[in-house]
Parts: sequence; C-alpha cells; structure tokens
Amino acid sequence: MRLTRAIDTCWRHGHRVRLLENGEDYFARVFEAIDAAQREVLLETFIWFEDKVGLALKERLVAAAQRGVRVHFLVDAFGSPDLSDDFLQELTTAGVQLRMYDRQPTLMGIRLNVFRRMHRKLVAIDETLAFVGGINYSADHLADFGPTAKQDYAVEVQGPVVADIVSFLRRAMVTRGTGERWEPGNEAASRKAEGPADVCFLPRDNGRRSRAIEHAYRQAFRDAKREIVIANAYFFPGYGFLRDLRAAARRGVKVQLIFQGEPDTPMALIAARWLYRYLVDAGVHIFEYCERPFHGKVAVIDEEWSTVGSSNLDPLSLSLNLEANVFIRDADFARDLRGRLGKLIDDHCKAIEPDSVPRGRFWQPLTRPVLFHVLRNFPQWAGWLPAHKPATTLVRPPDDADAPS
Repeated sequence: MRLTRAIDTCWRHGHRVRLLENGEDYFARVFEAIDAAQREVLLETFIWFEDKVGLALKERLVAAAQRGVRVHFLVDAFGSPDLSDDFLQELTTAGVQLRMYDRQPTLMGIRLNVFRRMHRKLVAIDETLAFVGGINYSADHLADFGPTAKQDYAVEVQGPVVADIVSFLRRAMVTRGTGERWEPGNEAASRKAEGPADVCFLPRDNGRRSRAIEHAYRQAFRDAKREIVIANAYFFPGYGFLRDLRAAARRGVKVQLIFQGEPDTPMALIAARWLYRYLVDAGVHIFEYCERPFHGKVAVIDEEWSTVGSSNLDPLSLSLNLEANVFIRDADFARDLRGRLGKLIDDHCKAIEPDSVPRGRFWQPLTRPVLFHVLRNFPQWAGWLPAHKPATTLVRPPDDADAPS
C-alpha cells in the first residue's frame, strides 16, 4: 500500500515529451543538448565504449567542461571496463567529474561483481531538459553497425519532473570524502510547465524502492481496459507480474508481447520461451522480433499510458540492478509509441501461433509449480545473495592521483 501511494504521488503535470528511436535519434539530441549546455551536464550510463560514439561523447564533454560547464558523469565499472587511461585522463584533465560505480579488481581476469549493477541511462542538462531510456554510449546502437545493431528507445522530457531527475542524479553522484557540495540550482526553471503530458520518474534501488517499477507496471495492468503492448529485451518477471498480465488477457484486454527473436544473449530467449505456454493459454499474443537484437524496455497501455527506461523485466532488473524508468500519461506520445511497436509487429516480427507452442513433455507440468515458486520468491531471495556495499569512486586527474579518495 505504501509503495502504491508513492507511485501515485510521483506524477508531475505539464511536460513536453518526445520519443527517440535508436542511436540515430538519441545521440543526435543528446549531443546537441550537451553542445548547447550553459551551466550543468549530468549523465549516468551502464556502457561507454571507446568507439566512434564514445569518442564523440568524450569530445563534447571535454568541450563543455572547458567552457565552464559543470560536467558530472557516473559510469558503471562492470559495464564499461575497458576505458583506457588516456581516454579517462583527457576527461579529468578538462575538468569532467567522472565517477565509476563499484570499481572492483578482477580475479584471474574474471569480473565477479556481476550483481547489483548501476544499469540506468540518464541525462540532465541545465535543469531544464532530461533524457531517460535504454540506450548506452556505443556504436552498436547505430544501424550502420550491421546485423547486430540494437533496436532501442529513449524519451526526451521538459517540464517539472526534470527537477526530480536532477535531484536524484546529484544524490547518486556524491562521493564520500571529497567534501564536494552542490551549488543551489535554478529549480524554478525545471518546475516550469512545458506541455500537456503527465510524467512520473521512478528509479529502482535495493532499499525502499526495490519493487517500484514492477508495481507501477502491475498497477497499470489492473487498470487496463483495451490493450497492453510490452516490448522488452529480457522477459522473465515474477509470478505476481505474470498473474496480473494473464488476468488482464482473461478479462478481454488484448495483450501483445514483443520479445527478442535474434537475441544478443541466447539465454534470454530460452527463459522467455519457458513462459510461452502459460501466457498463450490465457490469450496473450506473443511476437518475436527477428530483424536484429532487441534492446528496448518500453510498454504502452490503452494508447494513454506509456513507459520507457532502462529496466528489463527479468530478475536482474526487477530485483538487483539500479534502474530508472519514466511513466507517461499522454495520448499523443502513447499513439506514437504504439504506432512504432505496431510497425515492428507487422513488418519485422514472427507471430507465435498458440498451436506451435509445445505442451511440453510429461514432466513439465510437474516442474512448472517449481518455476513459479522461484519466480514468486526470487525478489526475497535476491536480498540473501552475498554482496558488498558498492562504492562510487571519483576518477582523479593525474596531478591529483595521490590525493585521498
């Protein structure tokens, strides 16, 4: 009940929102916004590669810092393990405040800190403009990367919720022991109404908001009247999520799910297919996107409610990783997203016919209760996994390398 109230109170009114599809849209807008920044640039990402996209981002951040813009960037150390010393030095020497999330040594070349990653992809510019989505800073989000280029989405937002995103990013980036303080911001600018959309910014953490994103989805399922369309790269959610989705289908809501048909991680498809029989028996329609790897994390309901963000619908995202989505109530945005997903279904997906989904061998009905027991209890079990407390480390310029951190 407390979490439901938190979701209800996170909504802000008066936003302009714009859907961005793939790296072509996203990088162009983010780079343009960084180039125009006058006071502050805040970013978070899971993956940052030293390819043409990563280098282009670095050049813009260096230029922004050199003209006096405060630039703060939090990067997950597991997702971005190979940034060179020269690359990092150019950033820090220019004045970019670069932080690495949970930077840990390897054991015989093996990275062990695989759980509880900082998986968010956020940008905030001058307290007036923000970007939220699933797109990393790597060339594999561009079509010219080839057959393994990823299909993905993000949203650009202006309006009062930007203040929530900025406040969240500043808290996330404070590094203990540095003595840093944030200067008072221009909150009035970010609180200014910009358009008709209602927006809720909802991060997932391993504390009080550990199930925030999942509960926002489930609340929307229960309110759905006509249609639910979900497109998600990794789908293996908890039992309650599946139960609410099936209940919607059984009361006449048209439920359509788009999964990877050509996954970058084969296990993703294997896991999702474990659930196909359970879903199609309730009337859920399933499609596999087969043109290239699907990396999106989006949904639209009744052409009114939408979500875009970093959270997959699997145990890692719903129970372990740090994630962030925006939830949007705006008919124009929802119709845009629904239209694009409809085009994917019509032109690039293979429909999974119910008759083609195997009933399974004689032992599978016996194992299904075990599977759902795992799905029901995984969020609780995840808290028992061995874990250290991840630290955020400031990457210092060479002449300050010996200072305490």
